[in-house]
Amino acid sequence: MQKTDYDIGIIGGGLAGLSLALLGAKAGYSVVLFEKEKYPFHKVCGEYISLESFDFLMKMGLPLKDWDLPMIKKLEVSDMKGKQYHFPLDMGGFGISRFTIDNELYELSKKNGVQVFENEKVNDVKFEQDAHILQTDKKTITAKIVAGAYGKRSNLDVKWKRSFTEKKAGKLNNFLALKYHIHADYPKDKIALHNFKNGYCGISAIDDDKYCLCYLTIAGNLSANSNSIQQMQENVLFQNPVIKQIFAEAEFLYDAPLAISQISFEQKTQIEDHVLCIGDAAGLITPLCGNGMSMAMHGARLAFDEINLFLQQKITRKEMEANYCRSWKGNFAARLTAGRIVQRLMGNRFSTEIFLQLMKSLPFLSAKLIRSTHGKTF
Repeated sequence: MQKTDYDIGIIGGGLAGLSLALLGAKAGYSVVLFEKEKYPFHKVCGEYISLESFDFLMKMGLPLKDWDLPMIKKLEVSDMKGKQYHFPLDMGGFGISRFTIDNELYELSKKNGVQVFENEKVNDVKFEQDAHILQTDKKTITAKIVAGAYGKRSNLDVKWKRSFTEKKAGKLNNFLALKYHIHADYPKDKIALHNFKNGYCGISAIDDDKYCLCYLTIAGNLSANSNSIQQMQENVLFQNPVIKQIFAEAEFLYDAPLAISQISFEQKTQIEDHVLCIGDAAGLITPLCGNGMSMAMHGARLAFDEINLFLQQKITRKEMEANYCRSWKGNFAARLTAGRIVQRLMGNRFSTEIFLQLMKSLPFLSAKLIRSTHGKTF
């Protein structure tokens, strides 16, 4: 192996990347992280974290118990006509904005010795002589291990010609998501998911007495409404009277929503040219059946377990990659499969109504499905 600048290089400073950075730094490894934005910043996200991640974040150094965060124990789902269904969340979770939690993890990473380069995008990664070469517009560095934690889609996905970037628009790709922060008169212990044609809208409490209002839909809904977000909301989302009421009564804290497009829920690989993909880069779960924030952090934990063994020369690179893929799939594959099935059932008036009525009439089924969206502590 050639001499390297760092033990671990990380592309992307969201929850997965920052978690891996902290784990590596706390274990005594040299870690570099590249983030294309400048902290603190907002990200499109549902901003609900299941309690499976609570102890992990406390161990990382976040004083969650001191922050008086909203604890969420109830789920509400409505069909397109606004009929509401209520379910308990046995494990439950808490709400916190990405603006807050990402920045706190960033500050912790710096305090623990992680070298963070903000406003710097990785343009290419090459694997040569058993090491990685990362290139940005400003510098070139080398690392023994590189993790891709850059989110739902990046220039590297296209460069690597990952299969989901080359598929035609279908039921599992070409989505867009939009997020607002609002003030609202809404229960703080409830997370709600409200269906509309080809999409759904979520609302839940976060820190600072705010609420996250986030929705996912197909790109076709926007193009059919002259690419106007306001027109799409009025003509599509507001067909569900519950969503219409939320928008009418809320105080919006953004002039315009944050938005992200070209989202794909297709299967993804966890290794690309010896880069370990974590978080959304490894596989994106649908909001109606998932817990992407917890999965990102748990995935970072799984990756680090193997990286640590490799850097201690206890396993080979090939073994590290195989073990990580096996562990990732063992923990998340069933969750992703369930998510894709639910994704196909939602967004259509009749299948959504039938599915929710079935969930209501069969409590054991609804409880099992909801449990599948919340993993075990790690």
